[in-house]
Amino acid sequence: MIYLENIGRYFLMLKSVFSKMTKWSMLRNLIFKEIDDLIVGSMGIVCFISFFVGGVVAIQTALNISNPLIPKYLVGFATRQSVILEFAPTFISIIMAGKVGSFITSSIGTMRVTEQIDALEVMGVNSLNYLVFPKIVALSLYPFVITIAMFLGIIGGWLASIYGGFSTSADFVQGLQIDFIPFHVTYAFVKTFVFSFILATIPSFYGYYMKGGALEVGKASTTSFVWTSVVIILINYIITQLLLT
Repeated sequence: MIYLENIGRYFLMLKSVFSKMTKWSMLRNLIFKEIDDLIVGSMGIVCFISFFVGGVVAIQTALNISNPLIPKYLVGFATRQSVILEFAPTFISIIMAGKVGSFITSSIGTMRVTEQIDALEVMGVNSLNYLVFPKIVALSLYPFVITIAMFLGIIGGWLASIYGGFSTSADFVQGLQIDFIPFHVTYAFVKTFVFSFILATIPSFYGYYMKGGALEVGKASTTSFVWTSVVIILINYIITQLLLT
């Protein structure tokens, strides 16, 4: 029953987030701060992981092509499909659930522990709108992060293929271009936009409704990461079933 209670409380939280809006002059500064913390602050780890995982995908694909009848451009094709369809939108989102999600939960949870949220309520401020809405707006730029991840993943695969001697540049580029379906990119960005909303709201939920002290803040961060990852994987399956079948 506690799961049903949390689901109901989550949707009631969303209703409160979009009601009784805070003054725009105040929200604007909060949004820019959240963009810096959640988007700009995550670019380093996203770029690093994307580049090297793209290279690993290309190398593993090349090493498993032992039949000389299989064309060499398959390395580029497999890298493109892996990066665009799953790696960039889903794998990076789970990593972001750990980095961004834990940050959101711990920051809001600390405000709950130190009674700053109670102070906002006393002043007549809608604390959910004040705390959660800027995060939702900031993470609406998350598709930009995934675009960078796609680009660097493919570049990493291209460099690994060429300098590892697994494929020529012409073969790899041919693989990138062959049988390209533009809707796959649309599908990836639809997933990314949904994931961005999940990354902003579920960690906020666990931070806002936590009870206890500093130890419970850590537990709430762990719980939010687990459930954010679970929901991302479930939503990934549902969207894939709806859009690609």
